[in-house]
Amino acid sequence: MSRPKTVVAAALGECVHVAGVTRFLRLAEQAGWRTVFLGPATPIERVLEAARREQADLVGVSYRLTPETGERLLAEFAEAADDLRAQGVRFVFGGTPPVAARARKLGFFDMVFDGTESPDQVLAYLKGADPRAFTERDFPQTTVARIRWKAPFPILRHHFGLPSLEATEEGIRKIAEAGVLDVISLGTDQDAQENFFHPERQDPRRRGAGGVPVRSPDDFRRLYQASRRGNFPLMRTYTGTDDFFRLAEMYVETIHIAWAAIPIFWFNRMDGRGPWDLEGSIREHQKLMAWYGERNIPVEVNEPHHWGMRDAPDVIFVVAAYLSAYIAKAAGVHDYIAQLMFNSPADLSDKMDLAKMLAVLELIAPLEDADFRIYRQTRTGLLSYPVDVDYARAHLAASVYLQMALKPHIVHVVGYTEADHAATAEDVIESCKLARRAIENAIRGQPDMTRDPEVQERKEELMAEAQVTLEAIRSLAPAHVEDPLTDPKTLAKAVTTGILDAPQLQNNPYARGAIAAQIDARGANITIDPDTGRPLSERERLARVLSQVER
Repeated sequence: MSRPKTVVAAALGECVHVAGVTRFLRLAEQAGWRTVFLGPATPIERVLEAARREQADLVGVSYRLTPETGERLLAEFAEAADDLRAQGVRFVFGGTPPVAARARKLGFFDMVFDGTESPDQVLAYLKGADPRAFTERDFPQTTVARIRWKAPFPILRHHFGLPSLEATEEGIRKIAEAGVLDVISLGTDQDAQENFFHPERQDPRRRGAGGVPVRSPDDFRRLYQASRRGNFPLMRTYTGTDDFFRLAEMYVETIHIAWAAIPIFWFNRMDGRGPWDLEGSIREHQKLMAWYGERNIPVEVNEPHHWGMRDAPDVIFVVAAYLSAYIAKAAGVHDYIAQLMFNSPADLSDKMDLAKMLAVLELIAPLEDADFRIYRQTRTGLLSYPVDVDYARAHLAASVYLQMALKPHIVHVVGYTEADHAATAEDVIESCKLARRAIENAIRGQPDMTRDPEVQERKEELMAEAQVTLEAIRSLAPAHVEDPLTDPKTLAKAVTTGILDAPQLQNNPYARGAIAAQIDARGANITIDPDTGRPLSERERLARVLSQVER
């Protein structure tokens, strides 16, 4: 086995600022380097002595004081280190932009960092890429490979889509060049999702409503091409609400879709976002999962938060999350992305929110095997942001820090402007930087919040309650149904009977909207009796629901 490459780094001369040096070395360790830190205010002779002693492959020096002094010091350093450079040792410099400009003029350093580079770009350099000429090969172009490459940092995803194709294209260029985002989730308008192949059904008056108005495969290719720069982010988009398979084929061909996000019960006539009936869409969504699974494209089932955003009790969220993983596995998905939206509803306490997510992860863990791999994706609640942007920025950072307790593989960054306007490219970049800082803080040594006794108690409570609900769903199926939890008719009946329900679904064409919920003193969203306000266990609630079911 070959020895790991070694990097020696220090702040040079009288400079005592080492924060940048230590960040560089942390990234080097992630990239597989052996690191030697010499500390602040290190004399030139000591740096070069250590480089020879440690048989360094790379030497990094930093200087953050006055440019004139720095230039003289670096010139002296370059002259003294010339023999090592001739032997193949590489040298890099990091400092403030004015000092970095002087360092570049020397022509000695293999790379000069001035602090404007993204961590991904520095990481790519440490893995052998040249940041002055990045190519697509320097950044993994599949989801799972990107996750492994970026670890222990999660990859970042963010929605982006403006009402103009041209503005969206330009925004994608800016986002890619900033190098802060790994996955651009292309937000398309409603006609693109529902009527892409049916121009006669499109309404010109709602062009750009809710996202970018893509109207041809070439529009998708154009937007994908805009992302071929910077850190070469992956791209994905909405599954659509009709013509599922035609859209899927086009997404694979035009934007090389990173993963598909597919619901079970939604994006149909139940929520008014598509033409399908409930049972029919459940059946088609399962077929679509199978289609992606056959092509080894990861699948996210964006199901539980649709219930949570409609104020469903926590137990319904947990049950929906279990069904999502269970159905995906049965459909033949190999790489499954479990989406865990925090702050849904917005008034949950952090303790109870964390407990809910732990219950989900513990319930689905037994499903994982060599052919069904689970990746954790967390996000801030879509409806939880305050309008005031200062409060919203704080909410984003705090929420992401809490999410890191789950050690996510993917953090779906929701822009802090969500309550006010669709994120611009600048908003996306800023939001990703805010999230990145919270993530860095957590990775440096976050306390284990999952061990809190109240969190654990609520987790166990939810897991037990969820089993009651799942058993109730199974009880709806006739004896000949082999697997009720994948049977479209049984699943649709779970909604129409009220086993799966949410308070905001009143007057819905399929759901009952009869369930009542309330945030209790712990900050948990529990089921209550709609007449008395008394807490109801799932066993008690479902006894009432099932008593009205026709067998």
